[in-house]
Amino acid sequence: MTYENLDTELVNALLGNGRESLRNLSDELDVSVTTVSNHLADLEEAGAIKGYTPIVDYSKLGYDVTAILQLKVDGPGLPDITDALRDEPQMMSVYETTGDYDIIAIGKFTDSDDMNNQIKRILADADVQESNTSVVLNTVSEYTQFSVGDD
Repeated sequence: MTYENLDTELVNALLGNGRESLRNLSDELDVSVTTVSNHLADLEEAGAIKGYTPIVDYSKLGYDVTAILQLKVDGPGLPDITDALRDEPQMMSVYETTGDYDIIAIGKFTDSDDMNNQIKRILADADVQESNTSVVLNTVSEYTQFSVGDD
């Protein structure tokens, strides 16, 4: 393997198994363990790889409700709302968006009461002008990753 593709191949190998040993990665990529270790360290330092995380099935842990919040926010209040949402432990994703809503957030909740209580607390902020909440009925695909370098 040429080193010009090594980072891409290393990332793709880790997408397949984030717990793969350096030895197995070096065998798979046909380079030395030291080379894998150095490239991995460089990817981590550059922020391309931010961590190694298990994929959790939250429904098996009692979080049976997934909700999508769409919020229109008064312009100056946007950073405060996104910070507050980011700091909510049950918010999985928070996005600033274009279109009809300024923020889209996805959260996991134990039940509809848990969802209602948290959403009401978030919406109590005076900077939220409008909100729309959708409850997910069926998860078709979640936590999907794709191989890098594939066009």
